[in-house]
Amino acid sequence: MRAVVQRVGEASVTVEGKRVSEIGWGVLVLLGIEEADNEEDINWLSKKIANLRIFNDEKAVMNLSLLDKGFEAIVVSQFTLHASTKKGNRPSYIKAAKPSIAIPLYERFVKQLENDLGKPVGTGIFGADMKVKLVNDGPVTIIIDSKNKE
Repeated sequence: MRAVVQRVGEASVTVEGKRVSEIGWGVLVLLGIEEADNEEDINWLSKKIANLRIFNDEKAVMNLSLLDKGFEAIVVSQFTLHASTKKGNRPSYIKAAKPSIAIPLYERFVKQLENDLGKPVGTGIFGADMKVKLVNDGPVTIIIDSKNKE
C-alpha cells in the first residue's frame, strides 16, 4: 500500500455535486493499493498513520499524532499512486490492484483506521470521479509505502 498523508486544516470529498465526506483538522489520506497488499500492510499502515507525529505541540514542534490531538481522517482511494512513468509518457497502472481485490482491502483499511483512531473515518466513493478539496496545513505531506516500511 502506498499512502500520501496530508496534514489538513480542512478537507472534503464531493461526488456528483454531493459532499460525501468532510473534516476539520486532521489528515487526508490518498491510498493506492497493489495486488500484493494484505492484512499485514493494512495493520502496519493504519498504525503508522494513527501514530504519525505531524501535529505541533505547545512549542510548535511536530510531536503529536492524530491520536494525541483527537483529529479526524478522510481516506480516498487513488490507484494512480502506483503509476509507473519509466517508459514513455503515458503512465502504466499495471501494479495497481483491480477493483475486485482493491475494494475489499480499501474497506478493511478504513475499518482498521477507524479501530486505531477510535472514531469514524470519512471516505470517498471507490471508483467514482471525486472532487477532493483540502487546505494543506504547513504544508505537511508525507509519502508512506508499506512494502518499503517508509
